[in-house]
Amino acid sequence: MSNVVLLGTQWGDEGKGKIVDWLTEHFDIVARYQGGNNAGHTVIIDGDKHVLHLIPSGILRPGRVCVIGNGVVVDPEALFEEIDGLEDTGIEVDGRLLISERAHIILPYHRGKELGSEKRRGEESIGTTSRGIGPCYEDKMARSGIRVVDCIHPDVLADKVRANLGVVNELLAALYDHPPFDADEIIETYSAYGERLRPYATDTSLYLNQAMDSGKTVLMEGAQGTHLDVDHGTYPFVTSSNATAGGVCSGLGIGPTRISAVLGVAKAYTTRVGSGPFPSELHGELGEQLRDAGNEFGATTGRPRRCGPFDAVAVRYATRVNACDALVLTKLDVLDGLETIPICTAYQIGDERLDEMPAETWLLDRIVPVVEELPGWQTPTSDIDHWDDLPQACRDYVARIAELTSCEIGVLSVGAERRAIITVPGTRIGDWLDGNGTPGSFSAPSPTKY
Repeated sequence: MSNVVLLGTQWGDEGKGKIVDWLTEHFDIVARYQGGNNAGHTVIIDGDKHVLHLIPSGILRPGRVCVIGNGVVVDPEALFEEIDGLEDTGIEVDGRLLISERAHIILPYHRGKELGSEKRRGEESIGTTSRGIGPCYEDKMARSGIRVVDCIHPDVLADKVRANLGVVNELLAALYDHPPFDADEIIETYSAYGERLRPYATDTSLYLNQAMDSGKTVLMEGAQGTHLDVDHGTYPFVTSSNATAGGVCSGLGIGPTRISAVLGVAKAYTTRVGSGPFPSELHGELGEQLRDAGNEFGATTGRPRRCGPFDAVAVRYATRVNACDALVLTKLDVLDGLETIPICTAYQIGDERLDEMPAETWLLDRIVPVVEELPGWQTPTSDIDHWDDLPQACRDYVARIAELTSCEIGVLSVGAERRAIITVPGTRIGDWLDGNGTPGSFSAPSPTKY
């Protein structure tokens, strides 16, 4: 057993929460390394729906420890609402959740800055959740952020809040005509938050490294997806942190040699929520059909997701920048009713064919996707438990995606329920999950395994 990273390979919403919950059975600790409560993980267990925004979905497995790393930005109000909601359903959190004392705190003026900025951009808005995540990361990089360790020391908190508001209130008034924030009110509220944060706050880097030294295993969970990464995504329509594997080490305080394998999660088609380029987007009946069948509405905002066919260019890029050892393919059952299934295999701009993701974001709006049609299987897959029982057309679809992305597909999700998982025999990850091998032995796909 080893330490494994699990992350999204598209624009988020790939179904990572369910996969984290399912994989947690094989790990002692689940640690999240970036993002904030702008991300949402949905897990359905025996018909009960759990939506998590900050706490790793491994919390749904008894006995597992969950870690919120220093690379995450924490909204205390949202965090405590999440903790209370879990405990109301009988899920114990106290004693099982650790929060990095170095994680940065989202304050009310961060939300004010983001709302004002998005409004000022007008039609050019990024399409953020306006929850203050971006401005919190901005303050972190500007060295004016407030961390968990500051929040649990009232005098330090008060000094920093007053210093920041001396600039922020003036800026908000000048740029956005925003009323000033009251320093005393914020200090009082966040001092109370600090007292409640105190039992959870610790040096999580030390904890994780000591746990690994003692033989415990860690599943490292990303939020959002590769194409929302601030460096490698469709900039500027991205999040404000590194959602790729490169963010793991800085976001958790562990070295790269601690990582045994990287698992990418890809939806069997493609979705994107909010603004930004989406080369394979469908605007007609098929897009609506995918949205309805897949219940494609944001877990955090409820916004309808834009839908399109599987984009092999985007996922191939993601497997490269993350060095993915294997892929998990989710929501395969959403395609059950289709007579034919399109796959975007390349991009066309005028006379030029692109097989790789361009850095020029403005070009993506001019792309005509090169589409390959595969036959559908038109039979339900949600009650199927074994690879050999899937229709041949379904297995052929999985095989084609593995070929186009140059990455092994070892796990399939065929429904929202925790149990709706199929491992692919003959793949490194499939064999490991079935009790053979280790994650560190993952490799590129064999052309005969499917």
